[in-house]
Amino acid sequence: MTERAITEDSIGAWLVKASPEALPIEELVRTGFADITSRCVRATYRVELIRENQPVLLWVSGNDPRHPAGIYASGHTTGPVDESAITPEMPVLLRAVRPAVHRKEILDHPTLSGIEVIRMPAGSNPSYLDAEQYDALLHAFPQVAQR
Repeated sequence: MTERAITEDSIGAWLVKASPEALPIEELVRTGFADITSRCVRATYRVELIRENQPVLLWVSGNDPRHPAGIYASGHTTGPVDESAITPEMPVLLRAVRPAVHRKEILDHPTLSGIEVIRMPAGSNPSYLDAEQYDALLHAFPQVAQR
């Protein structure tokens, strides 16, 4: 059996990705990401670990100069994954992170530079930060903390 990257005890926060080509990032930033209530996730063992009220981060990917890659929203899960949907969906409640935490800032941080979305940018949803990485993120970028 392959060793699992995360467990219920080691998860710090889920990280879901969004592409500026697929979502109206400009409008979502303006409205504080309130319209996003779920994100599609890949049916892996990770969906079994998703519970209500777990921290979640939204990562905007790509090379859009107006919205460089990074963390643009944070919040929490609002329940377990809906596996009855055509594609499993993680229910979320998000708010904008202002200012956003860009990939460059994450790369410059000794702990955060090793997060999965940096190591495996083409990986599927959900990605994650372990507890140590999430704690480092909150200390370095307090605007990410849920309010």
